[in-house]
Amino acid sequence: MRLAPLVATLMLAAGSAAAAQLPPVSPSSKPSREVALIGESQPLPPPTPQQAASGTFHGVSVADRYRWLENPNAPAVRQWIAAQNAYTEAALAAMPQGRALTARVQQLAITSTTRSGPTLAGGTLFYLQQTPPQPQPVLIAQAWPDGAAKVLVDPNADHGGTAITAYWPSPRGRYLAYGTAEGGSELTTIHVLDVGTGKTLPDTLPWAGSGTTPQGLAWDADERGFSYVRFAPPTAGQAVEQFHATLVHHALGQAATADTVVFGKGYSKTAEYVLVNAPATAQAAVLAYDGDGGPAEVFLRRGDSFRRVLDRSANVRTAAWVNGRLYAASFREAPRGAIVAIGDDGKAVPVLAEREGAIQQIAPLGNGFLVVRSWGPDWWVEQYGADASFVRRLPLPERGVDIGEIASESGRDKALISYSGWTTPARWAEYDGRSGSLKTVFEVKPAADYSRVVVQRIDGTSKDGTKIPVTVLSLPGITPNGARPTILYSYGGFDLPVKPGFIGSNLAWLEHGGVLAYANIRGGNENGQQWHAQGQKLHKQNVFDDFHAAALALIDTRWTDRAHLGILGGSNGGLLMGTQIVQHPGDYRAVVARVGIYDMLRHETDFANGPYNIPEYGSIADPTQFKATLAYSPLQHVRPNTAYPAVLLTTGENDSRVAPWQSRKFAAALQNATSSTRPVLLLTRTNAGHGIGAPFSQRVGDAAIGLTFFAHELGLDVEK
Repeated sequence: MRLAPLVATLMLAAGSAAAAQLPPVSPSSKPSREVALIGESQPLPPPTPQQAASGTFHGVSVADRYRWLENPNAPAVRQWIAAQNAYTEAALAAMPQGRALTARVQQLAITSTTRSGPTLAGGTLFYLQQTPPQPQPVLIAQAWPDGAAKVLVDPNADHGGTAITAYWPSPRGRYLAYGTAEGGSELTTIHVLDVGTGKTLPDTLPWAGSGTTPQGLAWDADERGFSYVRFAPPTAGQAVEQFHATLVHHALGQAATADTVVFGKGYSKTAEYVLVNAPATAQAAVLAYDGDGGPAEVFLRRGDSFRRVLDRSANVRTAAWVNGRLYAASFREAPRGAIVAIGDDGKAVPVLAEREGAIQQIAPLGNGFLVVRSWGPDWWVEQYGADASFVRRLPLPERGVDIGEIASESGRDKALISYSGWTTPARWAEYDGRSGSLKTVFEVKPAADYSRVVVQRIDGTSKDGTKIPVTVLSLPGITPNGARPTILYSYGGFDLPVKPGFIGSNLAWLEHGGVLAYANIRGGNENGQQWHAQGQKLHKQNVFDDFHAAALALIDTRWTDRAHLGILGGSNGGLLMGTQIVQHPGDYRAVVARVGIYDMLRHETDFANGPYNIPEYGSIADPTQFKATLAYSPLQHVRPNTAYPAVLLTTGENDSRVAPWQSRKFAAALQNATSSTRPVLLLTRTNAGHGIGAPFSQRVGDAAIGLTFFAHELGLDVEK
């Protein structure tokens, strides 16, 4: 599965999914006697022995002296992890900025009730709702628009360890299937309940997707069963093998062991299926991927079978059902996307030619449809009629907002549109396609005034001349002076854009004179598929050059300097952070990298999700790609006696997307190599994974830890 850009939430909102799951370190506790304050007489980290090991690739021998850290069950590794955690916790506890920042982050995180994931089926609206500091969201059903809200599923009995991963109402809304996962592992079990009675049915379906391949489900027209994504059941005493996913059919009331494969047998070891359902009907399509980052093949369900209607040459990335036909966004010869319609005959006919803005989402509305577009950090929604004639651009803010889920159905002239922005917490707006009116029907009430935040744009220029948009956030009176403590975030991969999300608890950084910055670098799809393709495989170095250009733009425009610049990223963005540490160690003062990949030569072959990432990163089995990968893989470019910046790495022991040993090996290499007195810290979180479904209190604590580290290292004055 794609390496989600979830670490943005450390900066964007403590109330949304963050990257780690450990009860927060208390920055106000006293440090141990052996650990001095960072910046004073910095103690040495726990020692890490080097052992002789290497790998040979296409005749090239590559040393791998920390390979012994890959075994999480070895007693020496367990002792090493414990020692690193103790070292990190003591170092964080000694940072005096922690008390004030933690208190303010906690205050800002307690907003009014939040809602997400609206889905309409049979006149019923389903969504997730969370009231801070409730650990996990609860699942709600409400007759739309004026019915009373009813709690269907509350996963909070185990204090937040169980998360709802996805949910799928049946066509008329009689039943609801939903997935749960434990301890951040993302390995999903599907359950079914009767919406009317609220009773959970005995159907319990394990192995229904994980961090390697996404969950998916499509109901039958008669609501008596459904098809869903599943891994092969494991043999007794063995862990489930997270490859070769298929679609299996389940009839309500039958045992999971009786479920039969209906699609995907032998399709691909790294198969991923996105099931596209038509609200209030049982029409379904499958976008079938061979790993991450590439285009989909498109299949339509007809009865009990699936028929391929588009191959990967169409470069389809998203689709929706509109008036009984599947509307697919094709990026073949249209880098910003064009829409084709596929009817019962399986033939694709053009509907909407390429226009300004990259297509991100399609949704039905009345007799026509809506299209969500982006260009750089700007997002908007357009309405089209049944003949694909342009009707209007919806009256949303022109800049600084991100369009979320759209709940709508063909034949209904009203849609529910969710959106948020840098200074706007989540809102739901009811849009009337006939009149063009937009009415707010739900909004989160924040804990502070965000209207004061000043949003500005600058551009960086990458090595090849490409302009890189950078959004800069500050408070009034905070102008460029050449030394503002600044945090720069980006992601750069897997067709995933950096969106203008609500900054939430990170207002605490701005309140003390800090600056937040977000770069729209290549590898995402903000500007369409060409923007994405220029950051894939042999072109991956473009991503790293783009980010460095964004950093230099902040320095050139005198927002900050190298002594006050911090950078943040996670997952694929953690790889981005690793490259910046080893390629430009003198240009950053502090780095926070979460659940990142640092040893690209071992990721593909020694971790389940690695093969899924080949379409994005390429394969080291190819000699040309190996050469390009080795040229940027961070671990192999850590150099002895180099003054590296302050670094905080975090990982989760149950991560199914990025191996925890990636962070262990990189931390050990940096600790042994750095000649500076700046700390290299590693925090390993137990009962945690890649960060999906982290409980509220841990997300808040994680945000506070990150800001505390940056404040201490970048010199943010929290006494102001």
